[in-house]
Amino acid sequence: MKKNQYYKLARPDGWDFYSGKTINYRESIGKRVKCPTRFSGTTSKEKQTFILCSADVLHACLNPNDCFVGAKIPCSAYLIEGKSVIDDGKKFGFRELKVIREIKDLDKLFGFKYMEAIDPIHPFRLGKKQPTKEDIRLLKYWASVRDSVKGFLGNSVWDSVGDSVGDSVWDSVRDSVWKSVGDSVWDSVWHSVWNSVGNSVRNSVGDSLSNSVWAYIGSLFPNIKKWRYIIHKEGEYPFQSAIDLWKRGFIASFDGKLWRLHSGRNAKVVYEWGPYTRKSKLEEKKNANRI
Repeated sequence: MKKNQYYKLARPDGWDFYSGKTINYRESIGKRVKCPTRFSGTTSKEKQTFILCSADVLHACLNPNDCFVGAKIPCSAYLIEGKSVIDDGKKFGFRELKVIREIKDLDKLFGFKYMEAIDPIHPFRLGKKQPTKEDIRLLKYWASVRDSVKGFLGNSVWDSVGDSVGDSVWDSVRDSVWKSVGDSVWDSVWHSVWNSVGNSVRNSVGDSLSNSVWAYIGSLFPNIKKWRYIIHKEGEYPFQSAIDLWKRGFIASFDGKLWRLHSGRNAKVVYEWGPYTRKSKLEEKKNANRI
């Protein structure tokens, strides 16, 4: 890429994020666009002093993931060319720029699963299923992984993604997944188990649901090779067991004693396993006979 070429993000329809109605970058491919606002910085005999992150300039970045300061997903992306008048090393400001082309492969551009991030898989819309022996194995493995992280699973995903692509990318992907899937998963499971669990363990159930959502968000960043706060093989995603369950149509909840697998539109409980109860072996055998 030439030194004077940068990346610019806009709304999915091509309009700028700043106002949504000032510049349409898709309609401006092959053209030059100018900053529509008057210069509001200071002028001396030596130079003009522009203000970055203001209406003084149009913004673009050398790293497309740095563009998420001021942008979010879903979005469209463009390669632009111009001479910057101000920058902070990551973000560059222009009074005028040329739109070279639109970039279509956003998974490749950003280095994470952009297409899945804007349209997340909803496990409860995959149909109600009964767990197989493999699903039960995954549940038990997921329980052991969650125990090993000791409450830091969300921090592991958050900090690892932030280290890799920046907090602004994390914020945008997190918000997209929670809005599209996370809140719905929570509501469905709560409705399913509300009368089954006491007030004292509802926080535990909530934490286990959040862990599954955090794990799913982390899976959207396959280029991360080392995840914080957990020991694992380099290049291995340590929370993959939760993702395998998720993509099979299951969400796991835990009330402090009993693990449950939920499936289907109403998040029905289709399996229970109690590793911390005296009846655990009998319950496990009883459920295994149903498979």
